[in-house]
Amino acid sequence: MIQYNFTEEQKILIDLIKQIGEEYIKPYALEWDEKEIYDEKPIRALADADLFGIIIPEDYGGLGWGSFEMCLAVEKLSYYCGGVSTTYAASFLGSYPILLFGNKEQKEKYLPDIAKGKKLCAFALTEPQAGSDAFAIKTTAKKEGEFYILNGMKQWITNGGIADIYIVVAVTDPSKGARGASAFIVEKNDPGFSVGKKEKKLGLRASVTTELFFNDCKIPKNRLLAREGMGFIVALRTLDFGRCGAGAQALGIAQAAMEVSLKHATSRIQFGQPIYNFQAVNHTFADMAVKIEAARALIYNVAKFIDSGAKEISGASSIAKCFATDIAMWVTERAIQMMGGFGYMRDYPVQKYFRDAKCLQIYEGTNEIQRNIIARELIKYYK
Repeated sequence: MIQYNFTEEQKILIDLIKQIGEEYIKPYALEWDEKEIYDEKPIRALADADLFGIIIPEDYGGLGWGSFEMCLAVEKLSYYCGGVSTTYAASFLGSYPILLFGNKEQKEKYLPDIAKGKKLCAFALTEPQAGSDAFAIKTTAKKEGEFYILNGMKQWITNGGIADIYIVVAVTDPSKGARGASAFIVEKNDPGFSVGKKEKKLGLRASVTTELFFNDCKIPKNRLLAREGMGFIVALRTLDFGRCGAGAQALGIAQAAMEVSLKHATSRIQFGQPIYNFQAVNHTFADMAVKIEAARALIYNVAKFIDSGAKEISGASSIAKCFATDIAMWVTERAIQMMGGFGYMRDYPVQKYFRDAKCLQIYEGTNEIQRNIIARELIKYYK
């Protein structure tokens, strides 16, 4: 409902996503969800349109844009399928550590192929006993001469098995606690690296989530990002940049859910009139619109704040992610209710939107963790 003053380049970006969505995603999204299929065709289409290069500088073959354009692309893609957008957004999450902390040689080696979509990325932090408590990771990296030897496992890694480049956080010095972790670039064919089972998920089924195993995985020492002991700083800063993407996913899913259920409400006749005419129904849609537009304004504003070069973005990115994903969960649940029995049937997409939205409140830091971060940041500004 609210019109934004997009640049001509941003309008082209949106149109490209819509074209890809209509041709490569919309006809197949429900089937992919039902059968838990990852189809690379829309990913290849995004790569062919150079849309993996949004956040990559022009010097490395990218478009040189920022978080705002990334959020626009992810939002519009999520409107068609949250699973496809998860594959896409997760590659950005995996590329941020190289972009933010990589040295010149690392950037020259990896960023051009990432920008062209030739290589997908994954970000590997979570372990069975280290979810919200990321400091509890057990995967180790021991330096031996010109190499690091990694041992351990990662769990619930988006793009596991289909990614070419993995950013892995591992402990290099257990005696230093949080300062004893480091971040590494692992390539899919590195010896000792393997991919575990594909997870069976509630939602986002068109994306791939797996375990990763490191059994004496040997990588060159020049794959260390930044320096030893910087692992959690790399991880936390990466998540600060990536959380707007999760919020943008929420926008696209919520918008789709509202539109599908609104179309139903205006055509479904009960008691001699469309159910939309009943105040209990149309007020629900009014609330949907209010919440979605508020979330959109917040996501766009925070993305622009990040692009301004602001240093302290943790609180803002957590607010954006927490608010937008909670809104998506509320909107998708209400969309099912507005459609009644139709909404509960798997022949209709709103049940998929509901299941897809749930994960957004969990990954990239649960919304409970986001509230911890927000509360911590409040003290800095208002004490």
